[in-house]
Amino acid sequence: MRTGILLVVSGPSGSGKTTLCHRLADEGEAQYSISCTTRPPRPGERNGHDYHFLADADFAARVAAGEFLEHATVHGHSYGTLKSEVLGHLAAGTDVVMDLDVQGAAQIRACTDPAIRRARVDLFVMPPSENELRARLTGRATDSAEVIALRMDNALEEMRHWPRYTYRLLSTTREEDYARFKALVLAERLRVARLLEEETASNK
Repeated sequence: MRTGILLVVSGPSGSGKTTLCHRLADEGEAQYSISCTTRPPRPGERNGHDYHFLADADFAARVAAGEFLEHATVHGHSYGTLKSEVLGHLAAGTDVVMDLDVQGAAQIRACTDPAIRRARVDLFVMPPSENELRARLTGRATDSAEVIALRMDNALEEMRHWPRYTYRLLSTTREEDYARFKALVLAERLRVARLLEEETASNK
Protein backbone atom coordinates (compact mmCIF):
# COMPACT_ATOMS: atom_id res chain seq x y z
CA MET A 1 0.00 0.00 0.00
CA ARG A 2 1.15 3.54 -0.76
CA THR A 3 -0.12 7.01 -1.51
CA GLY A 4 -0.86 7.95 -5.10
CA ILE A 5 1.50 9.76 -7.47
CA LEU A 6 0.40 12.98 -9.15
CA LEU A 7 2.32 12.96 -12.43
CA VAL A 8 2.14 16.37 -14.12
CA VAL A 9 3.21 16.20 -17.78
CA SER A 10 3.88 19.29 -19.90
CA GLY A 11 5.28 19.95 -23.34
CA PRO A 12 4.38 21.91 -26.45
CA SER A 13 1.65 20.84 -28.84
CA GLY A 14 3.05 18.04 -30.97
CA SER A 15 5.50 16.77 -28.36
CA GLY A 16 3.48 13.61 -27.76
CA LYS A 17 2.63 14.31 -24.11
CA THR A 18 -1.11 13.67 -24.49
CA THR A 19 -0.50 10.33 -26.21
CA LEU A 20 1.79 9.27 -23.35
CA CYS A 21 -0.77 10.24 -20.71
CA HIS A 22 -3.67 8.49 -22.44
CA ARG A 23 -1.67 5.33 -23.04
CA LEU A 24 -0.66 5.11 -19.38
CA ALA A 25 -4.31 5.44 -18.38
CA ASP A 26 -5.55 3.03 -21.06
CA GLU A 27 -3.17 0.37 -19.71
CA GLY A 28 -4.66 0.83 -16.25
CA GLU A 29 -1.45 2.28 -14.80
CA ALA A 30 -3.00 5.61 -13.76
CA GLN A 31 -6.17 7.63 -13.69
CA TYR A 32 -6.19 10.28 -16.41
CA SER A 33 -7.26 13.65 -15.02
CA ILE A 34 -9.69 15.11 -17.54
CA SER A 35 -9.31 18.88 -17.79
CA CYS A 36 -12.10 21.37 -18.35
CA THR A 37 -11.85 23.77 -21.28
CA THR A 38 -13.87 26.47 -22.96
CA ARG A 39 -12.46 25.76 -26.41
CA PRO A 40 -14.67 23.86 -28.90
CA PRO A 41 -14.01 20.14 -29.43
CA ARG A 42 -11.67 19.12 -32.22
CA PRO A 43 -12.74 16.39 -34.66
CA GLY A 44 -12.96 13.08 -32.82
CA GLU A 45 -12.83 14.56 -29.30
CA ARG A 46 -15.52 13.47 -26.85
CA ASN A 47 -16.93 15.34 -23.88
CA GLY A 48 -15.98 13.61 -20.65
CA HIS A 49 -13.24 11.59 -22.33
CA ASP A 50 -10.81 14.09 -23.83
CA TYR A 51 -12.04 17.18 -21.96
CA HIS A 52 -15.02 18.47 -20.04
CA PHE A 53 -16.18 21.12 -22.52
CA LEU A 54 -17.70 24.06 -20.63
CA ALA A 55 -19.27 27.37 -21.57
CA ASP A 56 -17.34 30.47 -20.50
CA ALA A 57 -19.94 31.35 -17.85
CA ASP A 58 -19.90 27.84 -16.35
CA PHE A 59 -16.10 27.84 -16.20
CA ALA A 60 -16.05 31.26 -14.49
CA ALA A 61 -18.63 30.12 -11.94
CA ARG A 62 -16.52 27.08 -11.02
CA VAL A 63 -13.45 29.30 -10.62
CA ALA A 64 -15.41 31.58 -8.28
CA ALA A 65 -16.57 28.54 -6.28
CA GLY A 66 -12.97 27.37 -5.78
CA GLU A 67 -13.54 24.07 -7.57
CA PHE A 68 -10.30 24.15 -9.57
CA LEU A 69 -6.93 22.86 -8.47
CA GLU A 70 -5.39 24.93 -11.26
CA HIS A 71 -6.64 26.95 -14.20
CA ALA A 72 -5.12 29.06 -16.94
CA THR A 73 -5.81 30.76 -20.27
CA VAL A 74 -4.02 29.25 -23.28
CA HIS A 75 -4.50 30.16 -26.96
CA GLY A 76 -7.41 32.39 -25.92
CA HIS A 77 -9.35 29.64 -24.11
CA SER A 78 -9.64 28.66 -20.44
CA TYR A 79 -8.39 25.33 -19.11
CA GLY A 80 -8.53 23.91 -15.61
CA THR A 81 -8.41 20.80 -13.42
CA LEU A 82 -11.18 20.12 -10.94
CA LYS A 83 -10.10 19.14 -7.44
CA SER A 84 -12.62 16.30 -7.62
CA GLU A 85 -10.61 14.77 -10.49
CA VAL A 86 -7.49 14.38 -8.32
CA LEU A 87 -7.65 14.39 -4.52
CA GLY A 88 -9.84 11.35 -3.96
CA HIS A 89 -7.71 9.17 -6.21
CA LEU A 90 -4.47 10.15 -4.46
CA ALA A 91 -5.93 9.40 -1.04
CA ALA A 92 -6.99 5.95 -2.28
CA GLY A 93 -3.46 5.19 -3.51
CA THR A 94 -4.33 5.59 -7.20
CA ASP A 95 -1.83 7.33 -9.45
CA VAL A 96 -3.13 10.33 -11.41
CA VAL A 97 -1.59 11.65 -14.63
CA MET A 98 -2.25 15.22 -15.75
CA ASP A 99 -1.57 16.78 -19.16
CA LEU A 100 -0.96 20.46 -18.34
CA ASP A 101 0.53 23.53 -19.97
CA VAL A 102 3.40 25.32 -18.21
CA GLN A 103 1.02 27.78 -16.49
CA GLY A 104 -1.02 24.98 -14.95
CA ALA A 105 2.09 23.04 -13.96
CA ALA A 106 3.47 26.12 -12.19
CA GLN A 107 0.24 26.43 -10.18
CA ILE A 108 0.45 22.77 -9.13
CA ARG A 109 4.11 23.30 -8.20
CA ALA A 110 3.11 26.24 -6.00
CA CYS A 111 0.14 24.45 -4.40
CA THR A 112 0.35 24.34 -0.60
CA ASP A 113 -2.02 21.39 -0.12
CA PRO A 114 0.08 18.73 1.71
CA ALA A 115 -1.44 15.87 -0.30
CA ILE A 116 -0.52 17.54 -3.59
CA ARG A 117 2.99 18.42 -2.42
CA ARG A 118 3.66 14.81 -1.35
CA ALA A 119 2.25 13.32 -4.53
CA ARG A 120 3.58 15.69 -7.21
CA VAL A 121 6.15 14.70 -9.82
CA ASP A 122 6.51 16.78 -12.99
CA LEU A 123 7.92 15.95 -16.40
CA PHE A 124 8.56 18.08 -19.48
CA VAL A 125 8.38 16.31 -22.85
CA MET A 126 10.75 18.01 -25.27
CA PRO A 127 10.41 17.54 -29.04
CA PRO A 128 13.62 16.33 -30.73
CA SER A 129 13.98 19.49 -32.84
CA GLU A 130 12.12 22.54 -34.03
CA ASN A 131 11.81 21.08 -37.53
CA GLU A 132 10.34 17.83 -36.21
CA LEU A 133 7.88 19.76 -34.06
CA ARG A 134 6.75 21.80 -37.07
CA ALA A 135 6.30 18.58 -39.07
CA ARG A 136 4.20 17.03 -36.31
CA LEU A 137 1.95 20.09 -36.07
CA THR A 138 1.54 20.30 -39.83
CA GLY A 139 0.82 16.58 -40.04
CA ARG A 140 -2.31 16.91 -37.90
CA ALA A 141 -4.12 18.51 -40.85
CA THR A 142 -6.71 19.97 -38.43
CA ASP A 143 -5.33 23.49 -38.03
CA SER A 144 -4.87 26.42 -40.39
CA ALA A 145 -1.45 27.84 -41.26
CA GLU A 146 -2.13 30.75 -38.91
CA VAL A 147 -2.96 28.41 -36.01
CA ILE A 148 0.14 26.31 -36.69
CA ALA A 149 2.32 29.45 -36.69
CA LEU A 150 0.78 30.53 -33.37
CA ARG A 151 1.34 27.07 -31.87
CA MET A 152 4.96 27.12 -33.01
CA ASP A 153 5.55 30.49 -31.36
CA ASN A 154 3.89 29.28 -28.16
CA ALA A 155 5.85 26.02 -28.27
CA LEU A 156 9.19 27.81 -28.42
CA GLU A 157 8.14 29.92 -25.43
CA GLU A 158 6.97 26.86 -23.48
CA MET A 159 10.23 25.03 -24.13
CA ARG A 160 12.11 27.68 -22.18
CA HIS A 161 10.41 26.42 -19.01
CA TRP A 162 11.77 22.86 -19.00
CA PRO A 163 14.51 23.55 -16.37
CA ARG A 164 11.75 24.15 -13.79
CA TYR A 165 10.62 20.52 -13.99
CA THR A 166 11.90 17.51 -12.03
CA TYR A 167 12.40 15.44 -15.17
CA ARG A 168 12.83 16.04 -18.91
CA LEU A 169 12.11 13.49 -21.63
CA LEU A 170 13.68 14.23 -25.01
CA SER A 171 11.29 12.65 -27.51
CA THR A 172 12.51 10.09 -30.05
CA THR A 173 9.98 7.43 -31.10
CA ARG A 174 6.58 6.73 -29.59
CA GLU A 175 7.63 3.34 -28.22
CA GLU A 176 10.90 4.57 -26.74
CA ASP A 177 9.20 7.62 -25.25
CA TYR A 178 6.58 5.43 -23.59
CA ALA A 179 9.14 2.95 -22.26
CA ARG A 180 11.02 5.75 -20.51
CA PHE A 181 7.79 7.40 -19.38
CA LYS A 182 6.56 4.18 -17.77
CA ALA A 183 9.98 3.56 -16.20
CA LEU A 184 9.68 6.93 -14.47
CA VAL A 185 6.30 5.95 -13.02
CA LEU A 186 7.60 2.59 -11.80
CA ALA A 187 10.58 4.24 -10.13
CA GLU A 188 8.39 6.83 -8.39
CA ARG A 189 6.24 4.04 -6.95
CA LEU A 190 9.30 2.77 -5.08
CA ARG A 191 9.87 6.01 -3.18
CA VAL A 192 10.16 5.16 0.49
CA ALA A 193 8.26 8.31 1.49
CA ARG A 194 5.10 7.07 -0.25
CA LEU A 195 5.34 3.68 1.46
CA LEU A 196 6.18 5.07 4.90
CA GLU A 197 3.23 7.47 4.85
CA GLU A 198 0.85 4.58 4.25
CA GLU A 199 2.52 2.33 6.84
CA THR A 200 2.52 5.10 9.45
CA ALA A 201 -1.18 5.65 8.88
CA SER A 202 -1.95 1.94 9.20
CA ASN A 203 -0.02 1.66 12.50
CA LYS A 204 -1.98 4.43 14.22
